Amino acid sequence: MRLWMGVSIAVLGMVALAAGKVWAAEDKKVDLKVGEQAPQFEATDDQGNAWKSTDHVGKKVLVVYFYPADLTGGCTKQACGFRDDTKELTEKGVEVVGISGDSVSNHQLFKKVHSLPFTLLADENGAVAKKFGVPLKPGNTINFKDADGQQHQLTRGVTASRWTFVIGKDGKILFKNTQVEAAKDSKAILALIEKQDK
Repeated sequence: MRLWMGVSIAVLGMVALAAGKVWAAEDKKVDLKVGEQAPQFEATDDQGNAWKSTDHVGKKVLVVYFYPADLTGGCTKQACGFRDDTKELTEKGVEVVGISGDSVSNHQLFKKVHSLPFTLLADENGAVAKKFGVPLKPGNTINFKDADGQQHQLTRGVTASRWTFVIGKDGKILFKNTQVEAAKDSKAILALIEKQDK
């Protein structure tokens, strides 16, 4: 009986230790550094299709920018900056992808209202943001009135911090900015790419 109890306690101890390791791994914060391999990720794009990073990394330099919410002040300035610089970025072999906790339908409205020519990914549970170590807050709902006077209620699952990453063709983090100035983000990326080209 004592032997059986001793084995049981030992087994329970090993299970607890293993569980502790799993929890510790889940609790461990991601802190990507420049030069490290970028995480692979998948999300739903603004057309409702699966978008996989493995289909894009290596073909172009990939700008992955996380932002809090569609159709809000700073986020609109940031998106419109990338929109206005799309031609120049494309000519330099750069692809831009915006990611937030908004839904596909929110993204569709955002793209329509501001004629955004690049992909927006729906990360409603924050899974992609977590892979990049981007801080998250709870989601929210905002009301938006379009040019036709129609009211829209936009609900997002999570609210990501405004962080921008650039992934080189080799799949490694080329640039990381955790203090993004929304309206100047695209210009900062252009300056970085031009510096890399020299």
